[in-house]
Amino acid sequence: MLTRLLSGDLPRSRALTVLLLLVLFYLATAPFLFSGARPLNVAATICVFIVLVASFDLLLGYCGVVSFAHAMFYGIGAYGVAIAMHTLGPTWTAMGVGALAAIGLSVLLSFLIALISLRIKAIFYTMMTLAFGAAFGALVMRLSGITGGDDGRTFRLPQALTPAFRLVEDEVLGTAINGRLLTYYLVFGVSLLLFLLMLRVVNSRFGRVLEAIRENEFRAEAIGYRTLHYRIAVNCLAAALATCAGILMALWLRYVGPQTTVGFNVMLNILLMAVIGGLGTVYGAVIGVTLYIVAENYLQSLMAGLSGALAAAPLLAKLFHPDRWMLWFGLVFVLSVYFFPSGVVGRLRMAVVRR
Repeated sequence: MLTRLLSGDLPRSRALTVLLLLVLFYLATAPFLFSGARPLNVAATICVFIVLVASFDLLLGYCGVVSFAHAMFYGIGAYGVAIAMHTLGPTWTAMGVGALAAIGLSVLLSFLIALISLRIKAIFYTMMTLAFGAAFGALVMRLSGITGGDDGRTFRLPQALTPAFRLVEDEVLGTAINGRLLTYYLVFGVSLLLFLLMLRVVNSRFGRVLEAIRENEFRAEAIGYRTLHYRIAVNCLAAALATCAGILMALWLRYVGPQTTVGFNVMLNILLMAVIGGLGTVYGAVIGVTLYIVAENYLQSLMAGLSGALAAAPLLAKLFHPDRWMLWFGLVFVLSVYFFPSGVVGRLRMAVVRR
């Protein structure tokens, strides 16, 4: 049953299996294990970015296509829901209209971009996606009456997803079963389904063809596969999945802004997470996203405690000051790339093969 659920793609590493089970347990039980808003926000962010990074890996890791427009499709999903619910009101109908319109727009744009640029060379496609991403960011800023401009756009959710809504009056394990909890499990459940869908895709005949195109496009074309059609299809699929991630993030935050959705830092973070986890494996997105998000949220707190403990040594205390967390995070990233060139998942699986 488990093998079928994972589309026959088992972790193939005992250490990787343990890590994945720990992440799943954390995400499934976070509202009941931890108190406060921060741990729940970290868990929801991990859920959303697993979908976003895994969809990006469909392009880069499985098909060898480098796209810098992935954050644009993520932003389209977030803004689509936000604008629809701000305009039409906090209803399920508005949510559905915004989500469907965003997914349709993303698929159409990705189809047009791929159709125009994939016929030439990969670098041309990369430059085209970079240009489209920058243009979309500028458009978001200019259309301030619709998007909210630099301030972003806040909106309300349907009553059942608001903190004031109570599904049951009594608390369960010390946690209120309210609309905020329902929103989290909506994000978690949809993210899990999309993750399993991507596992199904990469382990299907379609996924094998994508890997063949990545390894040798000329050979794949020679044995009869229309590689352009496959590359256009995976671009549309990845864009739709990135849009779904944007929709989920907007629902969780009840806010959308240019810095959190369409900024170049978002695209850079996606790339870093994919590389840390390991390209060419959907499981790499789970590990890479979890390590990155947890480090981003808790490394500063850890360094603050360490800096206080080293107060007797002023030089070391300054070195570990929380304001320098990006320095240490960058060092950790460089070391991870050096010691895990194929990512954490790739290294763990390679160790099993060697044994």
